[in-house]
Amino acid sequence: LTWTTVVRKVAQYMADVLEDSRDKVQENLLANGVDLVTYVTRFQWDMAKYPIKQSLKNISEIMSKQVSQIDNDLKARASAYNSLKGNLQSLERKSVGSLLTRSLADIVKKNDFVLDSEYLTTLLVVVPKTSYPDWQKTYETLSEMVVPRSTKLLFEDQDSGLFSVTLFRKAIDDFKHKARENKFMVRDFQYNEEEMKADKEEMTRLSTDKKKQFGPLVRWLKVNFSEAFIAWIHIKALRVFTESVLRYGLPVNFQAMLLQPIKKNVKKLREVLQDLYKHLDSNATVIDASMDIPGLNLSQQEYYPYAYYKIDCNLLDFK
Repeated sequence: LTWTTVVRKVAQYMADVLEDSRDKVQENLLANGVDLVTYVTRFQWDMAKYPIKQSLKNISEIMSKQVSQIDNDLKARASAYNSLKGNLQSLERKSVGSLLTRSLADIVKKNDFVLDSEYLTTLLVVVPKTSYPDWQKTYETLSEMVVPRSTKLLFEDQDSGLFSVTLFRKAIDDFKHKARENKFMVRDFQYNEEEMKADKEEMTRLSTDKKKQFGPLVRWLKVNFSEAFIAWIHIKALRVFTESVLRYGLPVNFQAMLLQPIKKNVKKLREVLQDLYKHLDSNATVIDASMDIPGLNLSQQEYYPYAYYKIDCNLLDFK
């Protein structure tokens, strides 16, 4: 687990929670209350958090515990919030879409149905708009025991209409079969006030819970993004220090610099730096990528006669 991974995870989850509103996300991705580039360019070692009187090993362990803690907390909080959001979306999806699949609970009313009758029942049928005339002509004769003139159009979407029809219970199977042959789709729906009320209450509860969790979650992400980013930059500073000692020896005598070239000048900058510092390490231009240098984890592309670490402040992949 690396700081880079955790910093990116917290930033990306912030974007997910704020639902990819780029401006809002950037407003919240701060380090010590300032934007990331400003923090890096004004960087000073935090003596209170990482006392330099302690050994490098101890400082590294403090940072390692911190990264694990933030990562574990993020997993727990994200899991709880995602579960809530998923359940709410699944309920919301039921109340939109085609009449063939969506929930009908918010469309129908109690007086659309014949209830508490031993013999009669009301069915709900989805009829394509192009077939309205056929439905009106044929529904009474699709099976026996259909109550004449009992159909009513209850709701329409772009493609279809939802019709009610009343018939005797014993004719249900026959009616459904004949309706299907005529491309009329009988929805499997029982009017149950208790169930419908429970669904509505569940949706309200989930929506309220989501709103309640949203504020504290964004605050936690904001605080812990700042913590993670600050620790990440301290790690970079630590690496510059240790690599300089490993490569150039003691006494410590080096200067850390921040360079931010525009993209088209990167190659030119590399050439200038190579000319300036090639005397420090004659192997730097010809080093074998497979060479194992104790204490350094470097690939051929990133081994130069000077210690180099990239800091990427653009942490988000917006969709």
